[in-house]
Amino acid sequence: RVYYEDTDAAGIVYYANYLRFAERARTELLRDLGIENAQLMEQQNLAFAVKRCSMDFVKPAKLDDLLTVETRLLEVGGASLSVDQRVRRGATDLVRMELKLACLSLDGRPARLPAAVKTRLEEFRGNVHSKKQ
Repeated sequence: RVYYEDTDAAGIVYYANYLRFAERARTELLRDLGIENAQLMEQQNLAFAVKRCSMDFVKPAKLDDLLTVETRLLEVGGASLSVDQRVRRGATDLVRMELKLACLSLDGRPARLPAAVKTRLEEFRGNVHSKKQ
């Protein structure tokens, strides 16, 4: 749902807020796959960071819209993920994003994905995860 705090004075979603919507959807995808960011940080000293993001703004979201963020894993590498995300209102794409996420140690250095995490992500690759917001 688009709240007043997500919009500008005209009631249109401020462009940077789509990044927040996408981040939340990726977090929920990981959680649904049994991968929690807090556990990765605490137990493995690892985190994901956005390395690259390309966004195509197709149509604006507005105050009170119910949005769905669809996330598809395109590629799982040794230390990175490629992701396609769509922010949609009903069947209409509002924003299309392509992201590359890097797996980093907490000191900021590239790190390989743990085998169990990589396996779980590869099993999901190509499927779509939907998160209403």
